[in-house]
Amino acid sequence: MVWMRYVATTAVCAVTVLAGDTMTAQEMPAEYKSVLSTLGKTGDFKDGVLKVNIPRNDVRVTIRQRPAPTPFGFGGWVALTKGDHGADVLMGDLVLTEDEVNPVMSALLQNGLDVTALHNHFFWEQPRIFYMHVHGTGSAAELTSRVKPALDLIDQGAKRAQPAATPASPPPSATVDGAALAKIIGHQGEQTGPVYKITIGRPDINVREHGAVINARMGLNTWAAFAGSDADAMVAGDVAMLEHEVTPVLKALRANGLDIVAIHHHMTDVKPIVIFLHYYGTGPAAKLAQGVRAAVDLLGKAPTSQQ
Repeated sequence: MVWMRYVATTAVCAVTVLAGDTMTAQEMPAEYKSVLSTLGKTGDFKDGVLKVNIPRNDVRVTIRQRPAPTPFGFGGWVALTKGDHGADVLMGDLVLTEDEVNPVMSALLQNGLDVTALHNHFFWEQPRIFYMHVHGTGSAAELTSRVKPALDLIDQGAKRAQPAATPASPPPSATVDGAALAKIIGHQGEQTGPVYKITIGRPDINVREHGAVINARMGLNTWAAFAGSDADAMVAGDVAMLEHEVTPVLKALRANGLDIVAIHHHMTDVKPIVIFLHYYGTGPAAKLAQGVRAAVDLLGKAPTSQQ
């Protein structure tokens, strides 16, 4: 059965791209409360989307020997939202170690879910980490039963790793100035432990799946995560782009000294095609934010004959 059936139209407008999504808290439906209970996970319900958190707190990641906290880019998730005729659409991004990739993929496929992407977000990280995108449609209860075997495998791996896991590091003595970074990039973010993360939606790209709106909380977004100090920070992020935006964004990031670590899709059979890229950099936080801003400013612009 083919699960992915996107019908999308695009109205490109720089103003709407740069306008932050309004995240409105809502009363969580009973069926979504059951999802969290069955999966044994935490989550929230905003803008019509249930977001289930699957952080990899069990994995201690370093990038070029530098510790990278879990909120920096190791928080997996699955999300559900309503489509046509009361059915739900599920999308997600699972954070996996190398040995988990194929067992988790088999668990998803054997239970009627699609795997739509598998890729890296980083270079030089230890242990190596991969990201698997998942998709399905059905009732909330059906989707929960289909995704649970894969999540159980992740939980089992986490439990096996716990006895040998390195004790959690103490909170860093210095953190980046989130307000200053938000001012440079032009969008507010959220502080989670030592990480300041800015998420920017793409409301100008109208993507629907079985009638469900695929918005920022379903994975159609650009983000930047900062950790470290103002003088010595690191940034990691993802940029959601239309095809004509790819080369200008790449040029902007490279011109500002940011490394490109992956270019890929997250969703199959989507019109228009949405391309995602991941980047990473180190240096003064303000300089890194200026590089991010240079890329963000290119989103939503009409294509030109020369790039």
